Amino acid sequence: MGAVRSLATNEGAELVRRCRAGDGAAWEEIVQSYSRRIYNLAYRFTSRADSAEDLTQEVFIRVYKSLDQYNPKQGDLQNWLMRLARNLIIDDYRKRQRAPQDEAADDLEKHQYHLRAAGGTVQREIERRELGVQVQAGIDKLSPDLRTCVILRDIEELSYQEIVDLLKIPEGTVKSRINRTCEDFTSYASSGGVRAVGRRQ
Repeated sequence: MGAVRSLATNEGAELVRRCRAGDGAAWEEIVQSYSRRIYNLAYRFTSRADSAEDLTQEVFIRVYKSLDQYNPKQGDLQNWLMRLARNLIIDDYRKRQRAPQDEAADDLEKHQYHLRAAGGTVQREIERRELGVQVQAGIDKLSPDLRTCVILRDIEELSYQEIVDLLKIPEGTVKSRINRTCEDFTSYASSGGVRAVGRRQ
């Protein structure tokens, strides 16, 4: 479930048109195309498979109810959908920080979306799993503010301006938070081809 595939603007617009007309197959294709990415984003913030699954469902409920608001002239479906997803997931994260619960993080290796790789050898799959655990361990050590910026910048690969627009904070604050994580995070992200946090310009 959750194939990693983005849809071209015209293809996304056509799927949305079909969804609005009640075509269940079109909606299923949207879910299949983006569920894995949304789940992985939710997991980075929650560190729990069950919470990430719940958030993924909430995102798609929000998307479905908001289909009438999608305008392909303002961007492709992926950008619009992921913007909704980020807003909902970050709002949930902030709420949980204000009312923390005593929850132990799940092992990243156990959650189904992350484990479904798009091919590769068994050895590569093992290495990918181990690296995923290391990356999540590094993220879990960060404060909420740093964690949010790091996930958006180095995992979601948003620009500084996109993070500024999403979080409503100055660009200097975003850069400062990213830079503060460099040394602490490098030990978790230095293997397997993952760049060190904050190094991308």
